[in-house]
Amino acid sequence: MTSEFNVAVHALVYLSHRGGTLSSEELAQNICTNAARVRKVLSKLKKAGLVETKEGADGGYLFDRDAGEVTLRQIGEALDCCFVSANWRSGDTDLPCLVASGMGKIMDDIYGELDECCKARLEGITIRSIGQKIFGKQP
Repeated sequence: MTSEFNVAVHALVYLSHRGGTLSSEELAQNICTNAARVRKVLSKLKKAGLVETKEGADGGYLFDRDAGEVTLRQIGEALDCCFVSANWRSGDTDLPCLVASGMGKIMDDIYGELDECCKARLEGITIRSIGQKIFGKQP
C-alpha cells in the first residue's frame, strides 16, 4: 500500500466533510503534507472522475459525488494500488531445484489472492462510512 492511498482517502473525507471547493494548500495543511503531493494524487482521482477541479481565484478541488457511493476500492483502482505485494522474491527460475525455481510464482499467486481479498474488503468501505466513524455517527 502506498502513502498516495492514504493522502487520497484523507482528502476525499475532508472534502466531503467541508463541502465546497478547497485549495491544494488547505488540503495539504489538513493532511500534513505538501500541496504538490496533494495535486499529484488528486490529479489521478480527477482522471478517474472521483473529484472535480475549479479554475480561478476561488479554484481548487470539489467532491460532488455521493460519499456513500465512493468506495476505497475505487480510490485504490484510480491510484493503481497494489495492497499486498513482495519487494523481493526467493529462489531463481533458472535453478534446477524445483523449490528454488517454483517458489517465486507460488508466492506471487498468494500475494495476488491476498491483494484481491483486500480489494474485496475495501469495496465495503466508503468515504461516508469513514466520516461517520470519525464524527461518531455509526450507522
